[in-house]
Amino acid sequence: MRPLIIGIAGGTGSGKSTLAQRIAGALPSARVSFLDMDAYYRDHRHLTMEERRRVNWDHPDAFDIPLLAAHLEALARGEAIDKPVYDFTQHARAARTVRVEPADVIVIDGILLLVDERVRDACDVKVFVETEADVRLIRRIRRDMAVRGRPLDEILEQYLTTVQPMHDQFVEPSKRWADLIIPRGGENPVALEILIASITRRLEAPVT
Repeated sequence: MRPLIIGIAGGTGSGKSTLAQRIAGALPSARVSFLDMDAYYRDHRHLTMEERRRVNWDHPDAFDIPLLAAHLEALARGEAIDKPVYDFTQHARAARTVRVEPADVIVIDGILLLVDERVRDACDVKVFVETEADVRLIRRIRRDMAVRGRPLDEILEQYLTTVQPMHDQFVEPSKRWADLIIPRGGENPVALEILIASITRRLEAPVT
């Protein structure tokens, strides 16, 4: 049986990862594997650290879309993949990879997941998480300071120069491709219940 691939898009800090975790927790009988689009940033180890900081990480060109599309196709065929690991403290791809096994459900999240047609077409269910801009900014500040070790001034500069403009240009318009738009993401129990019910029906449907 071909796995069900669920794509979750939305702005930075919108709650995509929380929604993905809620989905996995609600499907105890199904095997679930996760992919994060952030792992597929292009490798910029050939650049100096200062040059890496100036890269527009919120533009579609920042991602290795061919590799991501190829990995989704492999998982859809029931094949395992070696997912890249991105080191956000160094703005570069790490030497190690993570083995991702095929599963009944594949959940992938990313801010630009619905922008590229190749990735879009690989997703059976396309979800867009919509959250207020001020909430997203607060979450991003907390995450980047605590997890990625970045100073506040750098976070705000990046947000104003690339994150917010790219959100308006690419992320927000991409929600027109979504099958379901969920306000507040994983904190919206009604929408989550509807989504889980739909996923469960598709998993239980007889193979034809």
